[in-house]
Amino acid sequence: MSERPILTTDVGAPIVDNQNTQSAGERGPLLIQDQHLLEKLARFNRERIPERIVHARGSGAYGVFEVTDDVTRYTKAKFLSEVGKRTEVFVRFSTVAGNLGAPDAVRDPRGFAVKFYTEDGNYDLVGNNTPIFFIQDPLKFPDFIHSQKRDPYTGMQEPDNIWDFFSLSPEATHMFTWLFGDRGIPASYRHMNGYGSHTFQWMNADGEAFWIKYHFKTDQGIRFLTNEEAAVVAGRDPDSHQRDLHTAIDRGDYPSWTLYVQIMPWEDAQRYRFNPFDLTKVWPHSDYPLIRVGRMTLNRNPDNVFADVEQSAFNPNNFVPGIGPSPDKMLQGRLFAYGDAHRYRLGVNYTQLPVNAPRAVAHGVNHYHRDGFMRFDGNHGRKKNYEPNSFDGPVETGEPFWKPFEVNGLTGTYETPRHPEDNDFVQAGLMWRKVLDEAARTRLVNNIAESLSKVSREDIIERSISHFRNADSEYGDRVEKAVKELRAHGGATESAAVTR
Repeated sequence: MSERPILTTDVGAPIVDNQNTQSAGERGPLLIQDQHLLEKLARFNRERIPERIVHARGSGAYGVFEVTDDVTRYTKAKFLSEVGKRTEVFVRFSTVAGNLGAPDAVRDPRGFAVKFYTEDGNYDLVGNNTPIFFIQDPLKFPDFIHSQKRDPYTGMQEPDNIWDFFSLSPEATHMFTWLFGDRGIPASYRHMNGYGSHTFQWMNADGEAFWIKYHFKTDQGIRFLTNEEAAVVAGRDPDSHQRDLHTAIDRGDYPSWTLYVQIMPWEDAQRYRFNPFDLTKVWPHSDYPLIRVGRMTLNRNPDNVFADVEQSAFNPNNFVPGIGPSPDKMLQGRLFAYGDAHRYRLGVNYTQLPVNAPRAVAHGVNHYHRDGFMRFDGNHGRKKNYEPNSFDGPVETGEPFWKPFEVNGLTGTYETPRHPEDNDFVQAGLMWRKVLDEAARTRLVNNIAESLSKVSREDIIERSISHFRNADSEYGDRVEKAVKELRAHGGATESAAVTR
């Protein structure tokens, strides 16, 4: 039998007794000189870092992304430079509105964030399991989240708040149709797609640029839960999605996703029939078909959930040469907000944490950042911390990551730019008529009615129904009928059987 290691304090002093506190005699008060007790209690009080405002409840895993198709005509990104090239990734899945202890199997969008550890630095793709979102402007984001969170008076999520915000935000009609449809409650993280959601830019080695959208298609197939099934699962096992992902990887059943992109020529953006940078809309595949890029496989669970899942920090502003942003207003707001959230939650040196640190950079990591809380490396020693300098400090390359896009006009506050066919309801109506079958339409109506019927004010209900009716008259009429029946009888509608 091997000799066991000695228990020590944080600074390495051996612990004499970890079962009994020092006291003044057998029955006397405790002694402040008991450093082990003080350190242990003080450390315990500080074990929890601030919870994420959104996406608090999450799971994560390591894996690899492998290029399967040549996309070098579209981007000079090195990790996409040749078929067969493999890049380590860390992926975090999450719900949005729930807190850290909330159940997994609830109706909520799912975060789908991927960190690529590339030779040009970390590239973070911070998306969702939906190709669209509720709003178009980041100024509305805090209000939207407040409407989804616990009410300041009741301390509960309130249908009044959710539907009031929706009824006053018609651009959310498409997303609400998606959220209350079948994919609003995935059966597991393994059985859902992921999307970059926003429009991004790719630029090739010749300086030619394209607008793109990312689609991670699950290789396990789409599976979902009805409200009734989810209630059972959430009650029986609040950790259902975490357990499913962790167990699958442990047994060697590695989940994978095939990455596709839609590619829009640079010049199309100005003349396209609707604003291609509007996050509430998708690009029809008939206009811009999916192009396969590679496959992502998750094959390793973190050894410590706190170290890797809770301390992981994804920032959509972490680009690499060949990939860049677009004028999407929501993306532009996120480019600031995410990094700022990490600096608050984890500290200014959060990129030194192992899960966030670049680990494959060919040219090394060289910068002039110094000091700050939790600086746990050598703080760059005696090297100069200003630039330019005459002491061989790191210098810029002068090579652009992406192509600049033209801006013009007067400064001011503007609504999201409209193109000839821009409309808040068209795509929700197309989804109702063209994407959903009759069984899925029935489940969608019942899911909406079950929530909307709990709203206390008729004007909020009427405004909400009008948005669905603007998308499709049948859609609105059926929601109205279902809501009236529920309010009249105080019951719940029967959901159709799920066909997978």
